[in-house]
Amino acid sequence: MIERRSRLTRILTVELPILVIVAFAIAPYVWMVLTSIKPDADITVFPVRYLPQQVTFGHYQVLLEQTSFLGNLLNSLVIALGAVALGLFASIPAAYAFSRFRFRGRQVLMTQFLVINLFPVVLLIIPLFVMMRSLGLLDTHLGIILGHATFAIPFSVWMLTSYMSGIPPELDEAAMMDGATRLQAIVLVILPLLMPGVVTTGIYIFVTSWNEYLFAMMLSGDAVRTVTVALQLFIGEFTVQWGLLTAGGTLVALPVTILFLIVQRRLVGGLTAGAVKS
Repeated sequence: MIERRSRLTRILTVELPILVIVAFAIAPYVWMVLTSIKPDADITVFPVRYLPQQVTFGHYQVLLEQTSFLGNLLNSLVIALGAVALGLFASIPAAYAFSRFRFRGRQVLMTQFLVINLFPVVLLIIPLFVMMRSLGLLDTHLGIILGHATFAIPFSVWMLTSYMSGIPPELDEAAMMDGATRLQAIVLVILPLLMPGVVTTGIYIFVTSWNEYLFAMMLSGDAVRTVTVALQLFIGEFTVQWGLLTAGGTLVALPVTILFLIVQRRLVGGLTAGAVKS
């Protein structure tokens, strides 16, 4: 009897609220996918039909064959991977320095990495636009990658420093006593142990860059257009192309979902490890 009450209490206080929250979070994505496979007649009908009477992939066909969306997907992939490469290339050495060395202003700089994220990113748009224009990097992959790196690197350094602090410094010293340089100690000893944190940080940078809209809109043009900017083109002044918009949204969400499923176990392990390190 007590066990049955305990089970009922667990269902009402834990499992049912979690189920409601998950359903509330997933519902917009389910609606988007269902809308993307509806004929136009089902999308605009009233009252609303939640399930399509006839499944069609015509919106996806039009999107991929008659628009430049496939090229926009490639642009976003190149930019996101470039942001990950640049972000990790800058963040790993910086995190090592903050973790292993004690120097004047260290704590102030670490605090600034968090304070920067408190300011709206729109404040960086005008200075970045002027800089990219003077360097001739507007409407280029490199220009958008540099723009995304400006707000991804500070938080990435802070995350990796937390992971790095959990690795004993004695490992570095032992490697250098055996004849390794500091760079070799980082690459051969520290980096393999840091890999869960690197994967977690890399996914954070990738998702942030992939979903970013404001910088991509200001720094791109006709030559290099990301998927987030391309989706906005389906929203007109008087009409919205719901079929193409939801089909594009589904395709945009797909790579991130697949990436998460592939590295889910390592990502959860990395987040757990980083949460208990100082």
